[in-house]
Amino acid sequence: MFRHVGKGRTLVHNLQLASLLSLVAGIVNVSGIFALQTLTTNVTGHFAYFADEIAQNHFAQAWVFLLYIIAFLFGAFSSNFFIEFTSRHDFKFGAALPISIEVFILTAIAFLGPETVKANGNLIACGLLYAMGLQNALVTSLSNSVVRTTHLTGLFTDLGIELSKVIFRREYSEQKQLISSIKLRLTIIAFFFSGCIVGGLVYFFQGMLSLLLAAGILVMGWVYAYIKFQILMMKRKLHH
Repeated sequence: MFRHVGKGRTLVHNLQLASLLSLVAGIVNVSGIFALQTLTTNVTGHFAYFADEIAQNHFAQAWVFLLYIIAFLFGAFSSNFFIEFTSRHDFKFGAALPISIEVFILTAIAFLGPETVKANGNLIACGLLYAMGLQNALVTSLSNSVVRTTHLTGLFTDLGIELSKVIFRREYSEQKQLISSIKLRLTIIAFFFSGCIVGGLVYFFQGMLSLLLAAGILVMGWVYAYIKFQILMMKRKLHH
């Protein structure tokens, strides 16, 4: 699910990637809300907060929201930069570096104590937004903009459009494509929601260690993809 790009991807690849990373995003989302009382998986709301603070002449706080936006943007920039760089050098796993950085960030923040989190809330929020920028750009690049996992606004918009299209009679191929797209979007929504529920329960008992769950899911997903690839390569060698 991490190696195939663009036209080489199938619905199964996208479903696997969507379910894995949406679950992670849901956990990070709820952990950020509970611990920092701010959005840590997308920047849509931060634009509104930024404008509100500017209107009230609270420029110091406005700069904080601007930093949140820049952190997410820099995460997206970094992710695609790493993918482009590795692809030019013929590395087989271009997604490895963005995933590794995300795992490192989530793990490092997970082990911070409550007092440290409270004292460095803005910095930690920037770290989580950078990690989610990495993830969102990674999944967008791999899926050719078909999958996004860190926010749901666009997903619900697309889902509403596609559900309305299904009602009207269309060619079989178009109906099949619509059903596949709806299935993918429902998967993302379901796993994001599940991540929020599971992450919230873990946070209730373990605090920011809930982020370790998100990091662990990423590692297990990568290991699964790597082992599956190695088995596939072994089968190809045996057939030759």
